[in-house]
Amino acid sequence: MSPESTGQNEHYLRVFRRGFRTWRGDRPFWAGLFTMVGGLPIAYFPYANMHLGNVTLAMSTTAGAGSLIIGVLLITLGLTMWFHHIVRVFAGVAAILLALISIPVANIGGFLIGFLFALLGGALSISWAPGEPKPDAADAGAEGRTSQDAGFGKQEPEPEFHSTAVVPQQQPEQYDTTVEVDGGGHRAG
Repeated sequence: MSPESTGQNEHYLRVFRRGFRTWRGDRPFWAGLFTMVGGLPIAYFPYANMHLGNVTLAMSTTAGAGSLIIGVLLITLGLTMWFHHIVRVFAGVAAILLALISIPVANIGGFLIGFLFALLGGALSISWAPGEPKPDAADAGAEGRTSQDAGFGKQEPEPEFHSTAVVPQQQPEQYDTTVEVDGGGHRAG
């Protein structure tokens, strides 16, 4: 065995990448990223000017402030998904609603680019669920032990049964004609 630790000589980029991977796995990362990417074109296009030679084409509309607010809110919701993932369902529903509102307000939802990204990000946020941590090998062995095999004698392992379970079919009940003497009618009728 070497006196040197194996983690001591790791490159800092590898350590950063592993830490980022762990951070990314604990939250709806792609949902937040898609929501933020969807907010950018929604906020940008109403204020953008496109130059075609000497001709300037302005995309601005009367709802420029509304589209800026929708874009900023989508970016904020994307950051919320990253850093406060406990409210991911609320943020996802709000992102979907803002994406739908951006269609009439913000140049057809940022020419459908922002709309589709925000819609996908909201759906991913709603459907994301935190993963279950994997049990360690030491924890798995400790969970299977009971007080009987903790020093009071050896307990035999339980036998494993591998059989194909057959579900019994229910037999239909036989029709009882003695109950309906009066032709099935009720006494009060």
